[in-house]
Amino acid sequence: MVITIDGPAGAGKSTVARAVADRLGYMYVDTGLMYRELTAVAMERGVDPGDGDALAALVGEAPAGPVDLRSEAVSARVSAVSRHPQVRQRMRARQRERALVRDAVLEGRDTGSRVCPDAEVKVYLTASLEARAARRAVDLGLATDEVGRTIAARDRGDAEQLAPAPDAHVIDTSGLTVAEAVDAVVRLVEAAA
Repeated sequence: MVITIDGPAGAGKSTVARAVADRLGYMYVDTGLMYRELTAVAMERGVDPGDGDALAALVGEAPAGPVDLRSEAVSARVSAVSRHPQVRQRMRARQRERALVRDAVLEGRDTGSRVCPDAEVKVYLTASLEARAARRAVDLGLATDEVGRTIAARDRGDAEQLAPAPDAHVIDTSGLTVAEAVDAVVRLVEAAA
């Protein structure tokens, strides 16, 4: 079974998807982290974020050394890197391959609408901008208003990838605990099994 969990930054995708995968014994695939890794490789090698062909050629390569993939430097560039059709095409193929290996939970921004449109369970997590900024600020150790501006800019840049699949179950996590959000997703999986 393939479960997709999509949504904007700070909605709880990574936390919820990882917990759902752990609870069900499924493989966890963080598609957003794959784009962040590509962005880090491009930064290391001095590849222009506007050069889609050069970026696509780097898909699948790993950074040469340790790097904080969730840093503000990577966050500021990942939308520009991921926006190229040739990058998305190569990346989606890699993500689909991972989903076909065994039962998997894929999380990202367009896993249900474009990466695995035939997934058995599609979830779209959302939350208010304020809630998302507060969560990311804690994770990054930064001021909430600064993170909020970054998230809002990223949402604008990623608008095409942020639309939920038509058959996705939308869950607003603004007022939910992690456990409540995980329980809601697991109930959907159990109902689909």
